[in-house]
Amino acid sequence: MKRLRILVVDDETYIRTAIERTLESLQFIMADIGETVAFDFEEAGSAEEARDHIADTSPPDIMLLDLKLPGISGIELLEEIGPSLSTTLVIMITAYASIETAVRATKSGAYDFLAKPFTPEELEHVLQKAAHHIVIAHRARALAEEQRQVRFQFLSVLAHELKAPLNAIEGFLNTIIDHTAGNDPAVYEEMLRRCRTRAQFMRKLIIDLLDLTRIESGKKKRELTEVNMAAIARISKDTMQPDADARNITIDIQCDPELSIHGDPGEIEMVFNNLISNAVKYNRENGRVDVRCDRLADTITIIVADTGIGMTEEEAAQLFESFVRIKNEKTFGILGSGLGLAVVKKVAMLYSGDVSVASVPDEGSTFTVFLRDNEVDSAAGKP
Repeated sequence: MKRLRILVVDDETYIRTAIERTLESLQFIMADIGETVAFDFEEAGSAEEARDHIADTSPPDIMLLDLKLPGISGIELLEEIGPSLSTTLVIMITAYASIETAVRATKSGAYDFLAKPFTPEELEHVLQKAAHHIVIAHRARALAEEQRQVRFQFLSVLAHELKAPLNAIEGFLNTIIDHTAGNDPAVYEEMLRRCRTRAQFMRKLIIDLLDLTRIESGKKKRELTEVNMAAIARISKDTMQPDADARNITIDIQCDPELSIHGDPGEIEMVFNNLISNAVKYNRENGRVDVRCDRLADTITIIVADTGIGMTEEEAAQLFESFVRIKNEKTFGILGSGLGLAVVKKVAMLYSGDVSVASVPDEGSTFTVFLRDNEVDSAAGKP
């Protein structure tokens, strides 16, 4: 339950007392945003007392402010301390409302008006509207702060991930330009190959980042059609085949040539590319990668198993978060962005699915992706 502070500023004691009694048991259940709101009552009998109260505590969430007060008026108080009430909704209480008064109060920051005399129902109505506005504003600020933190983390990790390969490339290129490694051309060719490897890593990192941000932002245009699973699996195999051949790793695909899903070809290829790439990258020499696709009712299953280094349960539990890479003596020297499996999970969620892993250290890992075929649901008349 969220509790909002209400400061009632009115020189009439019975008004303050009536409002306090109304607030004692008042709660609003806001079903549309999943929040229940109650109120804490605070009071002041004059503008001067209210000003001191706010200075001694902090601005309230809502201030019910009487227009006519002894000494400083309600509007004069609002004009005086308005800048310090940026997060406070001010509701003017008045029996002498006029167009000029309303314009002046609104310009000074008033959110709403409550005409005297008012009923408990009228008070509840104006407070419900104000409370709903405040809760939405609080959530928007929290979301903005969360997004700011995510952007900061994103840029920090990106800078960290790019710094090492850029430094390596710069070092190799300086050596090549200055000819400080002797006169053997093979030495310089090896340096160029290493530069190319690190450039390929950086390109993969950028592609993974773009894929992930487009999916999460919802701005990636989806082109939904009938996607042949076997055809996409073969494309991914062909892409990874040179790396597999270099280490004598066999990639075997078992997939019904007629198996298809209603989806985006690019999204399905992301899944296969990332899973097969990892299965090759973290495999052993002369190993195997087995790719299998099946259908059970409205669900397509993609299974990619390897004979690689495997991982512990603790390591596997971290895999599907962004920028997470398993770092130990077995993975030393293996380049990766830590984003591929996060992309796989995001894609699976687009299809009301999920991804899981089963792994045994030094024996291998098996990744299983579940994708729901919504076209099958539609054809069957399911919701």
